[in-house]
Amino acid sequence: MTAATPPLTLRPFRPTDSALLIDWITGPTELITWAGPSFSWPLDEAQLTAYATDPARHTFTAISADSEPVGHISLRRHDDAPGARLGRVLIAPASRGRGLGESLFTLAIDQAFGDLALPLLDLGVYAHNTPAVRLYEKLGFRTHQVIKDVEQVDGVWWTALQMRLPSPNQ
Repeated sequence: MTAATPPLTLRPFRPTDSALLIDWITGPTELITWAGPSFSWPLDEAQLTAYATDPARHTFTAISADSEPVGHISLRRHDDAPGARLGRVLIAPASRGRGLGESLFTLAIDQAFGDLALPLLDLGVYAHNTPAVRLYEKLGFRTHQVIKDVEQVDGVWWTALQMRLPSPNQ
């Protein structure tokens, strides 16, 4: 018998949460895995402030039952299409391996299709990040585009998968 996943809640990202992300992302490879080429190493408060104040973006910090920040996720509305892009998913290093990623995603999906009434979500993930790909597929996301050799990291080309989930309310 496995232990139940602790409950999470989402709260809006606060400026003080920047220090958490800076602490959780320990190097340039992890930064690219988290955000693609959108940020530069070293990650700093100025980059995170610009990111979090984007008016099209909803940024959230995941809070555990004992009121500890344990994760981050964002939704960015598309400029030219219905729906939003789910991304910048991160679980605190000390909280990984406890099933929190699935809880975090479920909350974000509920927010997107419930409160925000979005018709679809999409996301990008590097193909070699197989635990993330398996989780997204478990939650119903399906690959609709493969972009080979999209990013070179430490001399190795990474392939990206673009995945999509339509709202069950459509």
